[in-house]
Amino acid sequence: MTDSKTAQPNDEASQTETGNRLFGRRKGRPLRKRRTSLIEDLLPRLEIPVPKPGDRLDPAGLFDEPKREVWLEIGFGMGHHLAWQAGHNPDVGIVGAEPFLNGIAGLLGMVEDEALGNVRVLPDDARPLLDALPDASIGRAFVLFADPWPKKRHADRRFIGPENLPRLARVLKDGAELRLASDDMGLVRWMLEHTVKHPDFEWTARRPSDWRVRPDDWPATRYEEKAIAAGRKPVFLRFVRRPRG
Repeated sequence: MTDSKTAQPNDEASQTETGNRLFGRRKGRPLRKRRTSLIEDLLPRLEIPVPKPGDRLDPAGLFDEPKREVWLEIGFGMGHHLAWQAGHNPDVGIVGAEPFLNGIAGLLGMVEDEALGNVRVLPDDARPLLDALPDASIGRAFVLFADPWPKKRHADRRFIGPENLPRLARVLKDGAELRLASDDMGLVRWMLEHTVKHPDFEWTARRPSDWRVRPDDWPATRYEEKAIAAGRKPVFLRFVRRPRG
């Protein structure tokens, strides 16, 4: 999960029809009254049903008003980055995929408090959503502070890798950004290895500050702040989708 890592892997983690599970538990501490109300009342108005195999989804049609672009955040954790992007880019529709119920409730609280009308939520695995999206339909994608799955036998559960990079390349527009971040150096090396060698992506970094310093339009999250306080140094990676053909 991005942002908080409160959903840690365990033996009861869910597994979807698409293959290996990429996330841990779906629920943490019991939700307080307000968050329970948000799940019951607000989520149904913003929720994207999990697409079935063969389904097709028009992302622009998810929003009440026309949007300049649609962006996608995969594993938004407690939602701080997604809510910031939505608030600072009201002309962009932002879709977030997150299976962790407590994180979804956290995002919904910010959506309500800040009257964010440009957010939609898939409360599940992002892979069926990626498979249902049209080619070249997403203007930017984020996978931030994902679970590093540090055990070698679990490496194929890391979201950025051979299984999902082709999915992302297909749905991203030419020139669209793919933004990745982690404070786990094992995961950073893994993401760089697989994304740099993928023919559809180009790493934009030209100097060390390009991966050591967040751009101004990339807000800090609470998880990132905790990582820095613990002595871990986040790495920020930006790739662009190369032009087709």
